[in-house]
Amino acid sequence: MYTLQNKFLKIAVKQTGAELCEISAVNNTNQFMWDANPGIWENFAPNLFPIIGALKDDTMTFEGESYNMTKHGIIRHNPDMILEEQTATKIAFSLLYSEASLKKYPFKFKFTIVFELIENTIKVTHIVENLDNKTLYFSVGGHPAFKCPVYENEDYTDYYLEFEQKETSESYALNMDLGLVSNKTFSVITKESTIPLHYDLFNEDALIFKDLKSRKVALKSKTNGTILTVDYPDFPYLGIWAKPHANYVCIEPWLGIADNESHNQDFKTKEGIQTLEAKQTFKAAYTIEIDKKHLV
Repeated sequence: MYTLQNKFLKIAVKQTGAELCEISAVNNTNQFMWDANPGIWENFAPNLFPIIGALKDDTMTFEGESYNMTKHGIIRHNPDMILEEQTATKIAFSLLYSEASLKKYPFKFKFTIVFELIENTIKVTHIVENLDNKTLYFSVGGHPAFKCPVYENEDYTDYYLEFEQKETSESYALNMDLGLVSNKTFSVITKESTIPLHYDLFNEDALIFKDLKSRKVALKSKTNGTILTVDYPDFPYLGIWAKPHANYVCIEPWLGIADNESHNQDFKTKEGIQTLEAKQTFKAAYTIEIDKKHLV
């Protein structure tokens, strides 16, 4: 476990999967991350690369060859993450391609994730380096789970999400048996900026948004105001999810999406797939800002 601390916040990152596992106030007992209760969902904030969600039949094809990769890719739960850098304000982990990774994902790459503590904000930067001689195809994203409610005298239904703009958007339904995105949609938000949280909100799995104008969303309490804000300018997709009846909410910035149930499994034509030319580097970042009134 590796930690960073300043006068506002302490964060901790596990080497396995380079997973952010703690955001806590220095000056009081407030905790802002889910506790990864293994009886409910034993994750804190998985890092998603080179896929988001599931591949159809856990399989993709690339230039005539088939490759098997499980949900969310090869970083989550990976014990081979290497500590790349640690300073007073920054910690970085990386994974370099290997013979084992090439059997699942046929590209030579280096993936680095950087956690930076800036006042009351955590900046999470994803860096993908294409070390290959061919174009690299990938998706990348975050899956942080935030404690909800934060305070003992609150209930889950006291919380809501607020976007920076009024939105009219539908969520794309998941085929829950396959974990794949369907073409069916259902209305979530219409000319509003808020989504109230309640325990049945995720009965049909995640809310998946492809067309939000907002690139910022806040987790708010009716009694205690803004808890935190996730700013995701580099990510066009957003997932919102929790296990039903669990005391957390995931706010997930994505560059990519799970396979559609009708997809032909060709990795080059996967929805949301990113391309990176040989020897080039890609970066995408999101931030988590904790409102200072909860840190005094």
